[in-house]
Amino acid sequence: MFDVFGSVKGLLHLDTICIDNNIFRLHYKATVIVLITCSLLVTSRQYIGDPIDCIVDPDVPQNVMDTYCWIHSTFSIPDRPGVVLGLDVPHYGVNPVAGKEKVYHKYYQWVCFTLFFQAMLFYIPRHLWKVWEAGRINMLVQDMNVPIVDADQKEDRKKVLVDYFTMDRHSHEFYTYTFFFCEFLNFVNVVGQMFFMDFFLGGEFSTYGSDVVQMTNLEQEERTDPLSRVFPKVTKCTFHKFGPSGTVQKFDGLCVLPLNIINEKIYVFLWFWFLLLALVTGIQVLYRVATCLIPSLREMLLKARARLTKRPGQVEAICRKFSLGDWFLLYQLGKNIDPIIFREFLDNLHTELQRQDEEKQGMIY
Repeated sequence: MFDVFGSVKGLLHLDTICIDNNIFRLHYKATVIVLITCSLLVTSRQYIGDPIDCIVDPDVPQNVMDTYCWIHSTFSIPDRPGVVLGLDVPHYGVNPVAGKEKVYHKYYQWVCFTLFFQAMLFYIPRHLWKVWEAGRINMLVQDMNVPIVDADQKEDRKKVLVDYFTMDRHSHEFYTYTFFFCEFLNFVNVVGQMFFMDFFLGGEFSTYGSDVVQMTNLEQEERTDPLSRVFPKVTKCTFHKFGPSGTVQKFDGLCVLPLNIINEKIYVFLWFWFLLLALVTGIQVLYRVATCLIPSLREMLLKARARLTKRPGQVEAICRKFSLGDWFLLYQLGKNIDPIIFREFLDNLHTELQRQDEEKQGMIY
């Protein structure tokens, strides 16, 4: 098991410098790990065996039938009302072909590829943000994320930060709005992928999880398994070849798909995971809109981040002089700098802003 999933272990590494937030990490870290793990799982034959095994007439070699049915896909026939499983039909979806529409099942061949592709899509907003962020937070933190720093070195680094924020005020709007765009892109991505999976599974994914929950609340004799409808374990396959006299012979076989045992569990989990992820990301987008529109909310958030500061009105005074972009960068720094050092930095920043205001007033008079 470790050999199969050892490659995912590197994704568990947490960065020492945080340039985003927890909900952002749910997308590019937690969801990417889940999708890549699932992709590896469905390709691990040592745990599920061969992906397909077919029963057919001895005139057709077993390996030929397996390969043919895997390449050309298998099909099932929808059950008629009142059909009793095990009495009228041997398996769900295995009925006489006459008069019934065939339902072909091709998507299970592509599950591993689509899961990996989805993982890459979830990482795109993170990649864009890393490119646009360009290591700015890491440069400004300057190893002040640990409480023990040389006193002279700490004073020098705090002075650099104070000079940066006083000289480059109102110049961080692009930085901020690109992060907000990446957060919105996360929301668009997860909702879009839910529609994509619904299309991929033939319109079955939208109600997949709710159908499973509804089935568990029914009596045993009233249950119809939605898992078997989407990912059937036994299907049919028709093979044609020439007979001794040159006539076309048709061989109808039954195919067992053990891979679908894994697929059905994966997509039940993904249904609930994507629904939860879309919900919390939607709330995050609304929260971000509120921070853009409500200055008092920004003051409250920065005050919570600078909880160790003791000077009343300090945070409010800083926020009134700073734009949205300046506030966001300051808030991001507060997540990475040691709280005591961050408090001292805000004290110095507030003092410098007051000094500049006094100089301006002196020049006016």
